[in-house]
Amino acid sequence: MEKIVIIPTYNEKENITAIITAVMNLNLGYHVLVIDDGSPDGTAQIVKDLMIKYPAQLFIEERTGKLGLGTAYIHGFKWCIARSYNFIFEMDADFSHNPNDLERLYKACKDDCGDVAVGSRYVPGGKTENWPWDRQLYSRGGSMYTRLLTWMPVNDPTAGFVCYKRKVLETINLDAIMFVGYAFQIEMKFASWKLGFKIVEVPITFIDRKIGVSKMSKGIIKEGVWGVLKIQWQSLFHNYGKKVKANSQIANA
Repeated sequence: MEKIVIIPTYNEKENITAIITAVMNLNLGYHVLVIDDGSPDGTAQIVKDLMIKYPAQLFIEERTGKLGLGTAYIHGFKWCIARSYNFIFEMDADFSHNPNDLERLYKACKDDCGDVAVGSRYVPGGKTENWPWDRQLYSRGGSMYTRLLTWMPVNDPTAGFVCYKRKVLETINLDAIMFVGYAFQIEMKFASWKLGFKIVEVPITFIDRKIGVSKMSKGIIKEGVWGVLKIQWQSLFHNYGKKVKANSQIANA
């Protein structure tokens, strides 16, 4: 199996039907895995109803309680690896990531030799729309801060629209990833880079959600600030690369 999009959800009933339909209507062979953290608004039931329409393409994993973005993605990564998907995507449910850009990320890995393709707001051609000034400040400042401290050659390290080749996720010891919120996206790119994988950035337009409530919070931002420091500390003094490298037998299974 080739391509699967992981969409983590918590109270996304206004968006979930439309985002799944948009991906399926591409007619490019994408499967979708929804990881729902016990949404009280009925998001999971909407997905299960849609599975009747897309029985071989749409899947759901339900978890009890709001356990964090990072753990949702790691749960999804393991699910996809076990089923031998070759290209595994992260994408938000709220249309801040345009499903039409999925194929551009895919081709960056499939045809342009990338191991990780990042939908980037901060490379030429990338931009944001409908963001208030404080979100712009936090995002751009966070990206600059991350690059300054980690030396990682990624212009948009906090981006959440990403394509991974399966070999990347098999090589990373996913259980060693420390963060579950804002810093999770940074750490996954950092781990990929430290393990020698090629990261390419694809310019996208990020559009702020129009329906539903943003999950951004002061706690998430705080995790990002301290998380970058912890990641670099681990890298400099505690052999981070060895820590996040999966056992070779597991990685090649």
